[in-house]
Amino acid sequence: MKTIVHIACLAVLLAPAFAQAQRDGANKRLYCWEEDGRKVCGDALPASAVDSARTEISAKTGLRRDQVGRALSEEERAAARLATRQAAAEAEAEAARRRRDLAMVESYATEADLRRAYGERITLVEESVKTSQMGMANLRQSLLTLLRQAAELELQAKPVRKALADSIRQQHADLLRQETILEQQRDERMHLATDLEDALERYRALKRPRPAADAG
Repeated sequence: MKTIVHIACLAVLLAPAFAQAQRDGANKRLYCWEEDGRKVCGDALPASAVDSARTEISAKTGLRRDQVGRALSEEERAAARLATRQAAAEAEAEAARRRRDLAMVESYATEADLRRAYGERITLVEESVKTSQMGMANLRQSLLTLLRQAAELELQAKPVRKALADSIRQQHADLLRQETILEQQRDERMHLATDLEDALERYRALKRPRPAADAG
């Protein structure tokens, strides 16, 4: 009787160990990877193969359980991060465009209103171009006057005063800066007509009545 009780107690105590062993066997895997151009398989993954692409196979069923890609290099990770940032920026730009389109539809009741708004923008840009052109003409005239003064001093074998030289440099820098502004204004004016056509196309698409959903 004592023997039977002893065996029963032993079985109860060892049951968790047997169950764990069965689970370990069910979870055991075989690994297959490429090494020096040849396929290698084993029941343990060496440190040299941790970053390699590999197939993981169930030791119990022989079926593939997982496919692990190789670890990316630092350059590849950097490229992946850049691609993620670019995708996010593109998504944000698209969302912003949709917000602008909705605001456009809400702001302008008709195409005529939209055309009028663009016409006002074009007029403002054209006025800015004229103002910049006049400013550049004045800057050129002022710069020419300063250069003549410096040339006369040099012809008389006299030194060009520091204040005069500084004024020449400043006037030249102002002229270059105004040229950049004028170029930007002209570019904006050139694109406004195309922008208007694009805006009208989007406006019409958003205003177009949508077909009613089929009943049922």
